[in-house]
Amino acid sequence: MNPIEEYNIQLTRREMLSTSRTCLGAAALASLLGSSSVSNGANKETLKLRGALGKPHFPAKAKRVIYLFMAGGPSHIDMFDYKPILKEIHGKELPESIRGGQRLTGMTSEQKSFPWVAPMFKFKKFGERGTWMNADLLPNISAIADDITIIRTMNTEAINHDPAITYINTGTQQLGRPSFGSWLSYGLGSPTEDLPAYVTMISVGSNPGQALYSRLWGSGFLPSRHQGVQFRSAGDPVLYLSNPDGLDRPLRRKMLDGLAKLNSEKFAQMGDPEIKARIAQYEMAFRMQTSVPELMDLSAESKSTHEMYGPQAKKKGSFASNCMLARRMAERGVPFIQLFHRGWDQHGSLPKNLRINCESVDQPVAALIKDLKQRGMLEDTVVIFGGEFGRTIYSQGKLTKDNHGRDHHGRCFSTWVAGGGFKAGFDYGETDDFCYNIVKDPVHISDLNATILHCLGIDHERFTVKHQGLDWRLTGVDGAKVVKDLIT
Repeated sequence: MNPIEEYNIQLTRREMLSTSRTCLGAAALASLLGSSSVSNGANKETLKLRGALGKPHFPAKAKRVIYLFMAGGPSHIDMFDYKPILKEIHGKELPESIRGGQRLTGMTSEQKSFPWVAPMFKFKKFGERGTWMNADLLPNISAIADDITIIRTMNTEAINHDPAITYINTGTQQLGRPSFGSWLSYGLGSPTEDLPAYVTMISVGSNPGQALYSRLWGSGFLPSRHQGVQFRSAGDPVLYLSNPDGLDRPLRRKMLDGLAKLNSEKFAQMGDPEIKARIAQYEMAFRMQTSVPELMDLSAESKSTHEMYGPQAKKKGSFASNCMLARRMAERGVPFIQLFHRGWDQHGSLPKNLRINCESVDQPVAALIKDLKQRGMLEDTVVIFGGEFGRTIYSQGKLTKDNHGRDHHGRCFSTWVAGGGFKAGFDYGETDDFCYNIVKDPVHISDLNATILHCLGIDHERFTVKHQGLDWRLTGVDGAKVVKDLIT
């Protein structure tokens, strides 16, 4: 049941609830307190957070998602969508017939010249299918080519960062909508009661780049307990996780029990589902005091595992460290883990900064795939690597011998996926010789989201929540489709 319908039903029962609030409040409390002292005798199965769907629409191939989000727009041209002809036309003018009157950003709309720029890196064919990938910058990801599917025809209508990253994460360019992880938490719940259903972590590449906002992992109009929890690299992993001075764990438990009883009485009076969400969040925070420190302690990982993820794996807050933590979260049942890696907005100095960024992600990303695979987890874990859009084939600003930048390009870009029901060792979609337009098999960002939901056992068209009189869904109402050629 969606929260608005639940609230309306509760309003019609207010008087009944008021007269019986003690019993109902206790029942609500017992169902939410998890393993606290108030619910010692409760059945563990009833304490797990169930989703609104109850169960998937059909048998799922995936249990969880690890989303590796390269914030800023990584250059598909320089990483995954190589065309040999580009070397022949380097420096020549991009014809208007190719641009086709497509919208430009304010950063290049006044340019008088649009010279083609070929990648300044070495490309080779990898995997049994012989797919082109950047051999200089991605030697480790290239080595797992047979485990991943590259989608070269991703596309979006947004051309600026904020609407584009909001669109791909929430299904709309408008603010205030639930994020992908929140939708999943709401629909399917979580198999773990000691960690959040949705966790985000942020690292920084060659430079901070565009800002990220908490609404990107917010719950929008869904109950607030479904919002993502950001884990930090300094201090408490989660804000206010530690007890204040003078407050020990037994006293905190006693305080939370008293607060939960008060909130339960208020819920019995008002019927507001956000009160239940508040109780659940307090209890989750209490349980995380034990589960999170153990989770974040990477000293328990073997030397070989640290070496596999690379030299940055022991550095808190690094992308490599976050990749290892993502695998640990997946092992512990967290359904949606999202790693944001900032700094891919390369309007200038692209050869230098793209190299820095790729060096920071190449080894840990490949290690994550290998790690999941050797533990038997890749088959039921969807891993996604991509950003909010790609980059232009033409140079932004003056093109020099060994330096240039690229502007935003949403018309076509590359994302790769692995595991969880997606085909392995597969290329999908075709762009033109200039990596500027789609020739075959377009995949809109909403199509990718619909396909991921399908792997999780969810029919995206039936997964709706009524809000402001409309039936909302993650994939919108513009005809998103499951790309069946991508899945097994």
